[in-house]
Amino acid sequence: MSVETIARRYGGALADIVIEKGETELVANELSAFNSMFTENATLTTMFANPAISHANKEKVLEAILEKAKPSKTTANFARILLQNGRLSEITEVATRFRSILDERGGVVKAEVISASPIGDSERAEFKAELEKKTGKSISLEFKVDESIIGGVITRVGSTVYDGSVRTKLDNLKEQLVNG
Repeated sequence: MSVETIARRYGGALADIVIEKGETELVANELSAFNSMFTENATLTTMFANPAISHANKEKVLEAILEKAKPSKTTANFARILLQNGRLSEITEVATRFRSILDERGGVVKAEVISASPIGDSERAEFKAELEKKTGKSISLEFKVDESIIGGVITRVGSTVYDGSVRTKLDNLKEQLVNG
């Protein structure tokens, strides 16, 4: 079974539970923190993925982590289920998929704005309002800076890209001049 399939199944199951219990943000934040712990400490991921380490030892480590982190019962039980099924080492993919499922079910669309220089708060709010008006959905917006685009912005909403960068306009102009 592919990691994507695993992440979709576990992320979807957890989303069903937290939506029903009304714990979406709490569990999303706890799972994100749990995931950060694994990404910052590669030894953890390696240890939980290693078949040579006994399940009992993995349980002890997980229980110690849960004791320190003190997550909600839902998050703790979810971590235990991942361990029981040998999937705790895939926590990053599961957490990412879980967040995207929550966004999907909540009608939130992810978008990214890439600009040549940082964008101010008022312009960020304008971008968000305009994209929400265009899509009719709530937008989760991420801003990035890429000086190589020279000027303008590139906006990605889902799989749609609006490229208003100076770099692309110059490349298009160059192509027109070369091809006559």
